[in-house]
Amino acid sequence: MTEQKEPLKPNDFPLEAEQGRVCRQDGKPIARTNTDAMAHEIAERLNADEQRREEDKWSA
Repeated sequence: MTEQKEPLKPNDFPLEAEQGRVCRQDGKPIARTNTDAMAHEIAERLNADEQRREEDKWSA
């Protein structure tokens, strides 16, 4: 995976996976992986984490 230079913001979500890359909503890649399956898994986990964070923010 490559290192990201700027932190993800709420409007970058949901992330998408394509051709071994994890991409923001605007299509800019944030990470490259060895396999498509790994990219999908990372995107799903980051999206779920962000969704929980947003829910926690509104429930407080």
